Amino acid sequence: MKRITILIADDEVEIADLIDMHLRKEGYDCLKVHNGQDALQAVQAHSVDLAILDIMMPKMDGYEVTHQIREKHNMPILFLSAKTTDLDKISGLVRGADDYITKPFNPMELVARVNAHLRRFLQLNQAAAADKPILETGGLVIYPEQRTVSLYGNPVELTPKEFDILYLLAKYPKKVFSVENIFQQVWGGAYYEGGNTVMVHIRTLRKKLGEDVNKNKLIKTIWGVGYTFNA
Repeated sequence: MKRITILIADDEVEIADLIDMHLRKEGYDCLKVHNGQDALQAVQAHSVDLAILDIMMPKMDGYEVTHQIREKHNMPILFLSAKTTDLDKISGLVRGADDYITKPFNPMELVARVNAHLRRFLQLNQAAAADKPILETGGLVIYPEQRTVSLYGNPVELTPKEFDILYLLAKYPKKVFSVENIFQQVWGGAYYEGGNTVMVHIRTLRKKLGEDVNKNKLIKTIWGVGYTFNA
């Protein structure tokens, strides 16, 4: 059975070593680097299942590393940063991260979040491979096995969580999902302060689907309840 490999990229050696120690205790293989350029090279050279990226790194920051990773890979990415404002967290999620953890952090919470993201990511990939029918409606085509999306023939670049949300809603058209339900099914954990996270992903997903200029919205808000796919 393939061992799971996690990339740890942080210019603070002590922090990288601490994360490495705790993740190895969980049975994961780890790759440690201390700048953004080496992080990108590690992803290109190895099969990485999840990446933990500091934002402020030498040579290339975490935002740019994430942007380049997302061009070819859809593994979960967790930002680790000393920036703690809500705006910083939202910015990190909008730029393609699946989670945002602030420094200082509890190592056991970090491990729990890594486990949750990996469990959900691997389960969804297996489910997508088993559930191969393509979803198609109103010019939107979702390919579950490849985890890709096109709109009127043009590819739509989505982060893993954006894809998971869209696929969840599209698979059950007209069903209304609460924010809490979306968080639990997509993030695979208990709902805690996840409302903003879900809403940020919905907002960026809508923008990528052109809903800011399209009156026929695919994702419809049911005020006071949640969201539904408007097939």
